[in-house]
Amino acid sequence: MQELSQRTSQFTDSVIRRMTRVSMKYDAINLSQGFPDFDPPAEITDRLAEVAHTGPHQYAITWGAPNFRAALAAKQSPRMGLDIDPETQIVVTCGSTEAMMCSVMTVTNPGDRIVIFSPFYENYGADTILCGAEPTYVELHAPTFTFDEAELEAACAIPGTKALILCNPSNPCGHVFSRAELETIAKMAEKYDLWVITDEVYEHIVYAPHEHVYFASLPGMEQRTLSCSSLSKTYSMTGWRLGYVIAPADVIDRARKVHDFLTVGAAAPLMEAAVAGLTLPQSYYDELTALYTHKRDLFCNGLRDLGFDFIEPREPTTSWPTSLAWAMRTTTTAPSTCAERWAWARCPAAASSTHPRTALCVSTSPSPTRCSRRPSTVSTPGARRWRDRKPPVTHR
Repeated sequence: MQELSQRTSQFTDSVIRRMTRVSMKYDAINLSQGFPDFDPPAEITDRLAEVAHTGPHQYAITWGAPNFRAALAAKQSPRMGLDIDPETQIVVTCGSTEAMMCSVMTVTNPGDRIVIFSPFYENYGADTILCGAEPTYVELHAPTFTFDEAELEAACAIPGTKALILCNPSNPCGHVFSRAELETIAKMAEKYDLWVITDEVYEHIVYAPHEHVYFASLPGMEQRTLSCSSLSKTYSMTGWRLGYVIAPADVIDRARKVHDFLTVGAAAPLMEAAVAGLTLPQSYYDELTALYTHKRDLFCNGLRDLGFDFIEPREPTTSWPTSLAWAMRTTTTAPSTCAERWAWARCPAAASSTHPRTALCVSTSPSPTRCSRRPSTVSTPGARRWRDRKPPVTHR
């Protein structure tokens, strides 16, 4: 029997999703995979209930339902500072995961090189390998997770480099790139004629005083940028798998063909219901940021009470495990870097738990080394104070 594809032997299954399965097995708090613990806005779920009876239930247009694309263009145009044509500049995908793969396949050929900032969301490496391209990693240096301009230029200057992947706000380190940093990246993209593929799924959840700047909004960058995002984090609907690519019309024309033969199209009834989310007022996004800011403060204040030294995230969800893991690395009892990192602590969210210890499942490294020891259980007055904190009355 002939051997299987060599390219599929060059990466593992998702460590993030693996940790979700581990956390489910041991009834642990899952800090590995970035999904909310609350439902989508009622406007969306109420509309979904209606759509269940009225449809649509058949295929939508391959690159996205017209009303969904129109609502998305109306929402994103003023935010990105662009005049987005819903008929020619958008392709709706099955989550931002497909949006990223579709974008990489659209702009690269086998043998091309792609610059990726590291630490990085694990899909980028697999996307690159599956497309036959080669990754070049540029380090985001802790604790500020900024890059060195000389190192970035050295990577961009490697012969055969064709694209750069920019995750902003950054997963997993929580860094929000400043305008000055983005302008440096833009300068390199212009100098070395690179496509820039952005992953901006946390665009609406950035902690003050930081602000999200869309890379495509920078002078001269609209024509070389494929802006990828999704509705998953913003509307707390990670299971709906609705993402998109916004790019110049000639780029989207190619991306639509790739998308067509990858998945045919996103789910028609879910697009119909999600329009209700795309038309929500600005107050929704303000309240969402306030909610996550409260959660961030609760989490970080708890770590402070416990005496940890850690990096405070600039954006939420998947950056929290990084902060916790960094705090663990500053203690004498922290485990070594491993693919399945276990942090053992008394669970502050379950004061009446029957479990003497609750595992916090944290995945921060693709290293194949497995942890062979666990730090001692944490049980302090600080932990009890953290557990007993109450959210504000506006907490959703």
